[in-house]
Amino acid sequence: MKKVIVLGLLGLSLIANDQFVDSSVCKGCHPMIYKELQDSKHIKTSIYTGKIHKAVWDLHPKKGQGDYNCAKCHSPSDEKIIKEIGILGKGMPTENKAQTKDPISCATCHSIKNIQEHVKTNDNIYNEKAKTYYSAVEGKNSEYKEESSFFGLFKKASGSPFHKIESNKIFATGKVCMGCHSHKQNSKDFTICSMDNIDYSAKNNCVTCHMPKVQGTATSIKITKTHSFHGFAGTHHREDLMAQYLKLNLKKQNTGFEVSVKNEANHPLFLHTLRVAVLKVNITRDKKKIKLEPKEFVKIIANDGKPAMPWEATTVMKDNMIKANENRLIKYDTQLQSGDNVEIEFGYYLVNPKAVKKLSLEGDEVTKYKILKTKHISIK
Repeated sequence: MKKVIVLGLLGLSLIANDQFVDSSVCKGCHPMIYKELQDSKHIKTSIYTGKIHKAVWDLHPKKGQGDYNCAKCHSPSDEKIIKEIGILGKGMPTENKAQTKDPISCATCHSIKNIQEHVKTNDNIYNEKAKTYYSAVEGKNSEYKEESSFFGLFKKASGSPFHKIESNKIFATGKVCMGCHSHKQNSKDFTICSMDNIDYSAKNNCVTCHMPKVQGTATSIKITKTHSFHGFAGTHHREDLMAQYLKLNLKKQNTGFEVSVKNEANHPLFLHTLRVAVLKVNITRDKKKIKLEPKEFVKIIANDGKPAMPWEATTVMKDNMIKANENRLIKYDTQLQSGDNVEIEFGYYLVNPKAVKKLSLEGDEVTKYKILKTKHISIK
């Protein structure tokens, strides 16, 4: 019973301090950021909004046990299920507003005070101050102020009339994301996915890459030229913003040619075990297209020598995914000729085509092949 009470107190930390507010409340002062959030993957994380997550959950043995253990990351803003899990040790999501409209709210992320590291998976530690949210802005804590000049003709506002803002360096380094995106170990003590020891002092991190500065003001109270992109660029949305961290090049050789694929991210190119990266090379010669055999990059987890779902896996069957900061060289024995036009295309599948049928996702939009980057090279 003591364990249940402790879990309950932890699970209720946001609720007890009135931290949770609907993201639509934030829209009044942050209209541009709110719009970006509505198009982001963070709105599509619950079983009611995320097709892939639902497909995996439908196969999970815990579904039959009424034990949805994904809530802390997939729908942390749902007070109801967080309370159930905190008090009872397990719970099941229902089709409420948090699940369908706001599974990961603005307030949820901006209330993360620190990250508690564990072997299985990390935890978000939320603050206990009512309507006090964190940001990457350096300097003193910010409270709402209005300043007048020229006998009151001009007014300048700073801070927020709705909440306090405190500076927190984990929002600048990207560590704030590591409560949910660091690693995951299943009940068999097997690590399903891992960011592989992120360097928080590096120039590029989760925030600078996935939330780059874009045009437009962050708030309607204090007008700024740019703000951090809250659409969370990645494989699901605005993949064009990620393409800059992938470099494609070609080197002609006597026995063929070599294509280099450089991953400038400080983590493996794709982390989710359902992802498949694909390199396609086509040569146009005398108006005829020569299609070379595509190269695939995957991480396949397994059990008893066969591909397995995350909760069943005990080992890695294959892993040729391009690693952090790796420059992978792929050799081709086709001789290039002067006048050839080579098209190098790098794309991916969100869901491994071999797993589509098992997940009952045949024909769904999420199973389609997507292009990340294309480069054309003329051979002289």
